[in-house]
Amino acid sequence: MSVLGSDLKGKRAFVTGGGAGIGRAIAAALAAHGVTVAIADLDAERAAKSATEIGGGAMGLGVDVRDRASVESAFAGALAKLGGCDIVCANAGVSTMAHAVDLTDEEWNFNFDVNVRGVFLTNQIAARHFLRAKRGVIVNTASLAGKVGAPLLAHYSASKFAVIGWTQALARELAPAGIRVNAVCPGFVRTSMQEREVGWEASLRGMPPAEVIEDYIRQTPLGRLETPEDIAGLVCFLASDAARFMTGQAINVTGGVYMT
Repeated sequence: MSVLGSDLKGKRAFVTGGGAGIGRAIAAALAAHGVTVAIADLDAERAAKSATEIGGGAMGLGVDVRDRASVESAFAGALAKLGGCDIVCANAGVSTMAHAVDLTDEEWNFNFDVNVRGVFLTNQIAARHFLRAKRGVIVNTASLAGKVGAPLLAHYSASKFAVIGWTQALARELAPAGIRVNAVCPGFVRTSMQEREVGWEASLRGMPPAEVIEDYIRQTPLGRLETPEDIAGLVCFLASDAARFMTGQAINVTGGVYMT
């Protein structure tokens, strides 16, 4: 009997937003299973630093997932260096926070440009390669906010709902070629992005940041904030043959915040 994830050894992955937070944890977890990882991030220096720290032949690349030419260049660079690609994790994402009635066009566009267009471009470019190669796995990072509308994050929620819809539709299109497409839906994850959100939410709700965090934990049946590693383990599973009959899924990894 094979060990879970043992089939990942020797494979190659392209991870966007891999310089920090969830993306870095995904890259590190894949590397620990013997995957050679191309870490793509808007901050090229951060991507390179993470690649050096992770090791295992990992490489760092600069990418702006909003720009087709940038994604194509980064993906081509990964293919050239790694000799191919078997796994793509479209993880790059952003957030801002405001009451829905106060949202600006700039906030709406920023969230959709990165969270939706970035996934679209990364997935489409990868899918074209996978169709030629006749193999491949895509894992997108959605959110708990893509399952349940989140107050103060209406625009972010809308963008993550879009990621889930795109994931399902793409999975149906690519399934005849044996290419799987799934998404993960994290909850309250302790990252630098969450630190910014806690400050925004505290200000908007008129409460101390510590109370915002306490509220997150109260909403989580497992009783703690999520870590990036909690998501990374699920991504490795989805990328592996253990999930060979799973596609079009948006899987909650929220500590029980949402159970449907």
